[in-house]
Amino acid sequence: MIKHRKWDRHKKNVLNFTELGFGSAPLGNLYKSILDEEANDTLNSAWDLGVRYYDTAPLYGLGLSETRLNRFLRSKNKNDYILSSKVGRIMKPCKAEDQTGIGKWFNVPFRKEHYDYSYDGVMRSFEFSLERLGVSKIDILYVHDLCIFTHGSKTASDQRISEFFDKKGYEAMLSLRDQNVISAIGGGINEWEVCQYLAERGDFDLFLLAGRYTLLEQEALKSFLPLCQKRGIGIITGGPYNSGILATGAVKGAYYNYDIAPKDILEKVNKIELVCRKYEIPLKAAALQFPLLHNAHLSVIPGGQSKEEMKSNYECMQYNIPKELWNDLKSRELMNPKAPID
Repeated sequence: MIKHRKWDRHKKNVLNFTELGFGSAPLGNLYKSILDEEANDTLNSAWDLGVRYYDTAPLYGLGLSETRLNRFLRSKNKNDYILSSKVGRIMKPCKAEDQTGIGKWFNVPFRKEHYDYSYDGVMRSFEFSLERLGVSKIDILYVHDLCIFTHGSKTASDQRISEFFDKKGYEAMLSLRDQNVISAIGGGINEWEVCQYLAERGDFDLFLLAGRYTLLEQEALKSFLPLCQKRGIGIITGGPYNSGILATGAVKGAYYNYDIAPKDILEKVNKIELVCRKYEIPLKAAALQFPLLHNAHLSVIPGGQSKEEMKSNYECMQYNIPKELWNDLKSRELMNPKAPID
């Protein structure tokens, strides 16, 4: 059984999140190609297990993820699920050799990303997503990737953030929320520092923070998560496995932050896994459940490309993890001592 967490920051739009959500980047043929039928089977498996929160973006498969969700959502009652997508990129047709993400996205439409955080860019991106998804409403709209990881430097990240506010992309999102076209606005970001800056400058409801509050990393406890608690901002954890290593363990070739894990990360994960084994809890289960111990968190959204991966994620949510495991990690200085564990 998957538990639910209700969020209602503005006292008018209740969103009922499942603690286990579905991150649909893998359905965009991330790192390998899968058939439409496989994608649909994975989505149906998630639904049958009780998942009711689905996140996507135009970037994922350069539109393919959204179109695959179209087929799946068409048979569902809109009141039975939460759907989020993202803005900040416009996908334009291009030649095969100019396609965005060659070597990352396989067998996808020939599209090149064009960053556009302006008012018109946000509105166009939103309208395109509605058409690809074939739905009448998207519940949550995140501004996507206003971060150093995506744009290459703090200077470039700052320029995109300025574009978002100065060219009124932020106002476009506010307008959509004010009109109840969407229920909530937020940011889908790879760095908590950027999330904090946005939260301090604007009126954001939710942040989808990828890989920065996990069993491996808790620096967001310094200032960002306390700010979210104070303001009633909800957090969705994307990338709970830090792009792989917290699912596979410290094996040779394990991935951390979308690259081969360095020695210090391998060593830390190995120590964490040894503690988990002591309590007969899979590392993957501890990684998936950990973010939800913090009361600002609403859902974790690992990706999945198969029914087997979806079932594994579900099973990891069913483990009863003893408090002693978390205390043991803290005593060995493998976890921030301030991290909530109740």
